[in-house]
Amino acid sequence: MILYDVIIIGGGPIGLNCALEAEKAGLSYLVIEKGTIVNSLYNYPLYMTFFSTADKLEIADIPFISTAPKPGRRDALEYYQGISRQRNININLYEEVLKVTKQENFLVETTKDKYHAKKVIISTGFYDIPNVMNVKGEDLPKVKHYYSEPYPYANQKIAVIGSSNSAVDAALETYRKGAEVTMIIRHSEISKSVKYWVKPDIENRIKEGSISAYFNAEVLEITPNTIIFKDENQTVHEIQNDFVLAMTGYLPNFEFLKACGIKLQGECLNPYYNEDTMETNVSGLYLAGVVCGGKDTHLWFIENSRIHAEIIMKDISTRI
Repeated sequence: MILYDVIIIGGGPIGLNCALEAEKAGLSYLVIEKGTIVNSLYNYPLYMTFFSTADKLEIADIPFISTAPKPGRRDALEYYQGISRQRNININLYEEVLKVTKQENFLVETTKDKYHAKKVIISTGFYDIPNVMNVKGEDLPKVKHYYSEPYPYANQKIAVIGSSNSAVDAALETYRKGAEVTMIIRHSEISKSVKYWVKPDIENRIKEGSISAYFNAEVLEITPNTIIFKDENQTVHEIQNDFVLAMTGYLPNFEFLKACGIKLQGECLNPYYNEDTMETNVSGLYLAGVVCGGKDTHLWFIENSRIHAEIIMKDISTRI
């Protein structure tokens, strides 16, 4: 039986960073990822541009070279997957962790095998579970919670739900490929977190009427040929519709966290962890990356959670 010093669940940028820090500390480790390397980034829209500059996305002091001022999805895939190859990171791909049990050490059960470790780090992100609207018709085939590119929506009537970066990108890109776009926005304005070079574009398209937008609005029902919603005046609208792009955000796997014994707190279901060590209420079980924010998925991202790996390995090294 192999007993690893640490098992890292999730092979995203922060999970890879944890692996590199474990290697630096001389610890044996295994990364277990249910998809490909940096699977969440792989599933981002094909032409997505990051808000951050390349240097803010670097891990382990390995330079991220990008010819563009802000790198895109493909640049990030090349960078992180290149690191995995060059540094020969010990990672199992397409293997989902089903259960983590604390015994004398940890037992980690997956879809393929069972593993043992002294410590476990959960760095699973939040992109796998859509934040659903819970409205009638949301399960129709025309409703998409993921958006990759605009071409399937050319000359179609599109409803985009949301006002964050993903919603704005989907609205602008499909509009420019000939779609008739209506945005249904729960808040009173376009999100302040929208990329600063994109925000004026969407606001001007709305102002000139190229893209319709309803603020303080709520979706009531989706039918095969229409979408029904009410606006800020409580007026109910039913408009013709071919596709609904529900860019309503994503959530961590709270059931998995709870099954691991991690306490969830408050309305945002923030998982408990010690900010000085990133250790949860379960001794030897740590959190890293965006999963730390619970429902507040804008709290942590690559740029400000890279430090988690160093904090965790510093604590683990003193206890093994």
